[in-house]
Amino acid sequence: MPARAYWQGQIRLALVSIPVEIYSAEKSGAAIRFRQIHEPSGKPVNYEKVVQGIGPIDRDDIVKGYEVSKNNFVLLQDREIEAVKIESRKTLELVQFVGSDEIDPLYFEKPYYVVPADDLAEEAYIVLREALRQAKKVALGQLSVRGREVLVALKPCGKGLLLETLRYADEVKKGHSFFNDIPATRPSKDLLGLATTLIDQKSAPFDASAFQDRYVDALKKLVDKKSKARGKTILEDVEEPATRSGSNVIDLMAALKKSVGGEDQAPAKKQAAKKPAAKKAPARKRA
Repeated sequence: MPARAYWQGQIRLALVSIPVEIYSAEKSGAAIRFRQIHEPSGKPVNYEKVVQGIGPIDRDDIVKGYEVSKNNFVLLQDREIEAVKIESRKTLELVQFVGSDEIDPLYFEKPYYVVPADDLAEEAYIVLREALRQAKKVALGQLSVRGREVLVALKPCGKGLLLETLRYADEVKKGHSFFNDIPATRPSKDLLGLATTLIDQKSAPFDASAFQDRYVDALKKLVDKKSKARGKTILEDVEEPATRSGSNVIDLMAALKKSVGGEDQAPAKKQAAKKPAAKKAPARKRA
């Protein structure tokens, strides 16, 4: 089944319009989702709309409400909400360009692939892609989708273009309120050097396929075993990590040295220094 386009329209840069189609870059179905089942009958559980003190109600009596204070709601009719929706536009106007590293990762939300809608759009599409790549810039605009405007960023991605939806400023919590109590001290040069060495040792090009969600893999295996076992309960043995006895105080320097392989070298030097002294003592006794 061919992928369904998230949006179809044209990207406009000044007087240039490029017909495009936008597709989600996320893969659906990768995560495990559960349904609640009534065990005696094996049927899925449905939910009724219930009002406290009244009981089940008719769906036609339900309206949307916005809570302005505790248990105080402003009621809105569907036609009132529809009246303020943004008119759907089939044009993504590129209104600003920023450095590729200027956008804080906190603002990025979902990725989408942008492809030319037809052969005639390819030339302008390639020119825009290469111009963004050469300038090391990201294009910004607002996309009209399902009655609301979505802030988006457009940037080169291999042979194509990647569009990422962004959160608006009022949707992001500022970090200073969480980091206020962290002391503004600088670590010692020795500790910083060991930590930097460890980072260098473990540095490598990013490869997402090198990481797997072990929980999802285990769930899929469990579902497969359960289906073959015809409903019998299956409990997997999970190995717990060994717990260390003793103090919880961590010697940061020792831990970093051990991580970079420095702890094995230090004791060897100490033993080599002690060996000559051990030989001299018996010699004096024999004399």
